[in-house]
Amino acid sequence: NEDRERAWRASRETKLETIPNCEACTKPTPEEVQGWAQSFDKLMKSPAGRNVFREFLRTEYSEENMLFWLACEELKTECNKHTIDEKARMIYEDYISILSPKEVSLDSRVREVINRKMQEPSSHTFDDAQLQIYTLMHRDSYPRFLNSAIYKSLLQSVSHSSSES
Repeated sequence: NEDRERAWRASRETKLETIPNCEACTKPTPEEVQGWAQSFDKLMKSPAGRNVFREFLRTEYSEENMLFWLACEELKTECNKHTIDEKARMIYEDYISILSPKEVSLDSRVREVINRKMQEPSSHTFDDAQLQIYTLMHRDSYPRFLNSAIYKSLLQSVSHSSSES
């Protein structure tokens, strides 16, 4: 775990500079923050929710899962073949390559599929991997997030500020 932490700190720079440090978003409403506890999908559909969850993942040294998921979402919006090739290669180097300090945890079947698809990358090259990482975050990190000080203090602060208004 110490090696992973060291590698993670050393690798804070990513080739995908288009991903902002945190997404621009408005302050979430108390209802929105409460909704995140009801559904992982609600959390992931909210820019504010993704930011808070990403902050939590950073404390667990697994922020690369969110970064990978965001990079895949961005790739899906691309239409230009040259840009798709370029972004797919960057995603591969940053998150799939076993040489990357930000490598995400994927099973061998998904890795093989990606390696085949990288011969002719498309905007959906990483769909299987993205689903696997989404599922991993949902099953593994999300329950801990809901019990975390980060989430509980946010819930308290939005509830408190709404009761004052």
